[in-house]
Amino acid sequence: MNKDSVQGNLQQAKGAVKETLGKVTGNKSLQAEGMADKAAGKAQESYGDAKDAAKDAADKLRK
Repeated sequence: MNKDSVQGNLQQAKGAVKETLGKVTGNKSLQAEGMADKAAGKAQESYGDAKDAAKDAADKLRK
């Protein structure tokens, strides 16, 4: 797991908290912000996973 994957997971968690808090308080703006954070976190996590896969593939080719 690399830095991007970890940060993506953290951003998804932060987004989930914001989204839930927005739902509970009826704050649609906070809820939408949480959903956006979750989506951005998922994208960052996917980017990190792709970087790991590319690095692993390159390492295998070098052997």
